Amino acid sequence: MKTVICCFVTLTGVLAGYAPSASAVPLNEFEPVAARQVIQKAFPSVNEVVPREGNRAIQEIYAGEELQGYAYQSLDFVQTPAYSGKPLNIVVILDTDGKIVNTRVIEHHEPILLVGIPESKLHEFTDQYVGLAADQRVTVGGTSSEHKISVDGLSGATVTVMVVNEVIMKSAHRVGAELGLVESLSDARLPAAKIQTTRFQDKSWQTLLGEGSVRRLKLTRGQADDAFKGTDAEGIDTTPRKQRGKPLIDLYTAYLDVPTIGRNLLGESQFQWLTSELKEGEHAIAVMAHGEYSFKGSGYVRGGIFDRIQIRQFGDTFNFRDLDFYRLSDVYAEGMPEFSEMAIFIIRQQYNFDPGTEWTLELTVKRQTGPLDSEFQVFPLTYQLPDQYYTRPEPVLSEEDMLADQPMWVQMWYQREFQIVVLGIGIGVLLFILFFQDWLVKKPKMMRWIRHAFLTYTLFFIGWYALGQLSIVNVLTFVNSLISGFSWETFLIDPVIFMLWAVVAGIILLWGRAVYCGWLCPFGALQELLNEIARKLKVPQYTVPFVVHERLWAIKYIILLVLFGVSLDSLATAERLAELEPFKTAITLKFDRSWPFVTYAVLLLVVNLFTRKVFCRYLCPLGAALALPTKLRVFDWLKRRKECGNPCRLCDHECEVQAIHPDGHINYMECHYCLDCQMTYFDDHKCPPLIVKRRGKRRGHNAPGHPEEIPVVQVT
Repeated sequence: MKTVICCFVTLTGVLAGYAPSASAVPLNEFEPVAARQVIQKAFPSVNEVVPREGNRAIQEIYAGEELQGYAYQSLDFVQTPAYSGKPLNIVVILDTDGKIVNTRVIEHHEPILLVGIPESKLHEFTDQYVGLAADQRVTVGGTSSEHKISVDGLSGATVTVMVVNEVIMKSAHRVGAELGLVESLSDARLPAAKIQTTRFQDKSWQTLLGEGSVRRLKLTRGQADDAFKGTDAEGIDTTPRKQRGKPLIDLYTAYLDVPTIGRNLLGESQFQWLTSELKEGEHAIAVMAHGEYSFKGSGYVRGGIFDRIQIRQFGDTFNFRDLDFYRLSDVYAEGMPEFSEMAIFIIRQQYNFDPGTEWTLELTVKRQTGPLDSEFQVFPLTYQLPDQYYTRPEPVLSEEDMLADQPMWVQMWYQREFQIVVLGIGIGVLLFILFFQDWLVKKPKMMRWIRHAFLTYTLFFIGWYALGQLSIVNVLTFVNSLISGFSWETFLIDPVIFMLWAVVAGIILLWGRAVYCGWLCPFGALQELLNEIARKLKVPQYTVPFVVHERLWAIKYIILLVLFGVSLDSLATAERLAELEPFKTAITLKFDRSWPFVTYAVLLLVVNLFTRKVFCRYLCPLGAALALPTKLRVFDWLKRRKECGNPCRLCDHECEVQAIHPDGHINYMECHYCLDCQMTYFDDHKCPPLIVKRRGKRRGHNAPGHPEEIPVVQVT
């Protein structure tokens, strides 16, 4: 999908909760174009878009003088990372009753959607939200009930549509609540914290500052100038370079209801006066500053609003009026600096403020760009009351409510519980096979049955059902995250993929790349099972001459190097080039794709009927990436004899992927751990050295002691 870079508003508008009246914009001039198209589809008669006073991230849309509804971009309200590790951006249109009129994804970085699932499928998915209320509980898949609505998922993009669902509904609820169209999200939050008012401890200013009871925001003139770059205010009131480090404002805030904080700052008499003024459900904060910029503002008048500061909590914002303001005459804490401005602000009952939950004091810096126009930037000062000053009653929530409040990756793990359990059992079975391989390979018929059964499990359950096909894209995303900023949520959001990578990491250290490619790769399982069927049907098999084979396997390492180099410049381009892997076509989308991709995947499978696993051996960049750390493996589990390679070459001729060299040693970087060589190793009716030894015992003497005495016929 073509990335849409434009935004509804500048970053300042996103952060700001209050702004002066903004000029209306004709719809045909509104940017970005993608958002304009979504609005036009929802309300064809709309001709004007106006940023909402109080939150410019919300657009009021008008047809003439009549308000039709509201538009916003989800990125301004919810930044849940999707499968790619980056958040989606979705335009959502609400009507004046709080119902969704239209919604569309305008920006994403999802690999499965960039090249794979048609974009029309994604739009069909989001169309299901039209007509739903902003406060409706919506799930993907399952059945609808009295308390929730279920929407159909999108095969092959389970994680992505789960994130789309959360982003649409969570942002709609938040915006709807701010507009007063639905009940606030805060209605379902945890019980409010209870302040400990009976304890007092004498503390200095530095102690209060060090423990977080007093929080600080130091804003330099240079930082303020940098924030206006790229806006209409760039270059206005710019600070000379030598003065860029000079403080514009040094701002402090503190929560005063706690005696240890309030009494130390205000003194005994002032604190007692304040507590007598506060009504039930009201809270007081102190705001103190020095510097050339005033947090009160020079334009403040009696009866007006303090337009340079506001509080944000639970996604809601509120400003202070003149009746919420008291002069702070002095601060008494030992070691306190001098301030040019000090104030006490009262947070009233209607805001349902929770003192134990993080809140933000937002400072607005405004610059005039014209007689009536201005640009502003918001600088947040985050405050979290230290734990020792409050307690919180235990909430009584249903399991569904508790899950809804969890991060997206936690919800994904809960909803895919069955897949996690079955995958865990399968991994346990595989580990049993690997640790007890010497016992199992002595029973060749049973071992082959076990292997074919496990490959069937890998293909049908891990691949086609749980969509657990690893890809080189996962590796590139991981490397990119280490460079750009690692986050566990990026990888935890798909539990099956995360579990497989965790297992692969451990397996590589013990066995090398071989186990994943030979046992856990769904596309590899598909190839091997098809090749087994071809052999049963007497399809002729062709072996690549070893000298050619030895050169062909280098191709996959070259492909890996190219993809890695491209990913450093553009991960999206590398993801498109990674379509060399047929995994998405054959496994994730189950061949439900356009004909060029299906033709390519089928062609590889047809070649595989005559020569086993050609793609895995010569083209797979994922196999190459897993092979590189194989040299770090701790053990060599596959047993060899001194006779292997000279004179006996039975195993290297039997190895279907040609991982055994003519000299008899096993190349673990190319091995797929099928264990065929180990079944031969322990079979005294097949392994030439064991055959000689068995015959010698039968004649009553030991087997020949030298390789040249072993009657081995070279296999051709």
